[in-house]
Amino acid sequence: MEFEPWYLATLPLLFAVGWWARGHEARVRAADQGAAPRSLSRGLRLLLSDQPDRAIDAFIEVAKLDPETIELHHALGSLFRRRGEIDRAVRIHNYLLNRADLPAAERSNALAELGQDYLKGGMLDRAENAFSRLLEERVHRFEALRSLLRIYQMEREWRRAIDCAQQLEREAGETHRVSTAHFHCELAEQAIASGDLEGALTQVEVALAAHSKSVRAAILAGDVALRRNQRASATGHWLRVTLEAPEYAPLVMDRLMAAMDAEGRRTEAAALLRRSLLEHPSIDSLDLGYRWIGEWEGAAEAEALLREELKRHPSLLGFERLLAIRSGQDQADPELVLLRGLIHTQAQKLARYRCSRCGFRSRDFYWHCPGCTHWDSYPPRRLEELEVV
Repeated sequence: MEFEPWYLATLPLLFAVGWWARGHEARVRAADQGAAPRSLSRGLRLLLSDQPDRAIDAFIEVAKLDPETIELHHALGSLFRRRGEIDRAVRIHNYLLNRADLPAAERSNALAELGQDYLKGGMLDRAENAFSRLLEERVHRFEALRSLLRIYQMEREWRRAIDCAQQLEREAGETHRVSTAHFHCELAEQAIASGDLEGALTQVEVALAAHSKSVRAAILAGDVALRRNQRASATGHWLRVTLEAPEYAPLVMDRLMAAMDAEGRRTEAAALLRRSLLEHPSIDSLDLGYRWIGEWEGAAEAEALLREELKRHPSLLGFERLLAIRSGQDQADPELVLLRGLIHTQAQKLARYRCSRCGFRSRDFYWHCPGCTHWDSYPPRRLEELEVV
């Protein structure tokens, strides 16, 4: 191939085109880099102005302009999770995990965030898998154990929950004796339901060893003793509750009265009821006292107990019981019956327990709040009493 002189004429042209293309690329990159900080600043301003929807749009724009912004992706994922948009949060964190160039530390962070997404979304199996993979990561191990502990409680995997709690106590120096005692109590209740009284007794003893002041364990100890035909031992456990934790007496008083009645200790039981009402008044105790005193000593004594207690501590339940007595005495008074119905309706609305942490209300008493999953967060007092207090 022969050399053509016109080739030399094209060299300046090619150089000029290359120089222009290089400058154009630099200008585009500079424009993008300038747009990213502006979008980021705008997103922060919107977030501070309590406009999360518009702030998220601005942050998404930044992520598109600069895909390398790992921290921004984490921030977006957290925002989506807090807003309940779990699918979008999962997509963002999965995107980070699928990046081949992601450093190992950032990959662990993304996996931890993904586990939180799954947990918030109720996908417990996936969350458990994510946190289990993080147990070997020193930075994330303790948080992974805490999340697994929460998952096992939600799944009622009490033995695995005990194992997690013990690891946190050994390695992180945390205290989980209260929750561990409840885990063993849950196992004891399962054993009682299946008829394994020896296994139930073992779990109760371990629960008391973990937390010697566990009211629930003491109540269960009485339940197990009663099922083993050891009534005296059962009453001893329940009496211990009324003495050491009198605020929980209403939870155990009915079975205690029945056991003492079967032992021929009615006088002692009635005195215990009256003393409990005097020293630690309770709507539930009043209801039990009215019923048991009425059975043992007659309707007149039960009404006298009711009137005396209403003078000291007025309550809708007490007035409803009093109106029931009046209605029985005067069937011809329709207004009295109507008044009783109105008070009954209002009393039922207030005859609930309320979690002291999240405010979750329930007709039944729970040791483990269904709302916030905390233990011992329900005061053993009805809402009406808490409102008065």
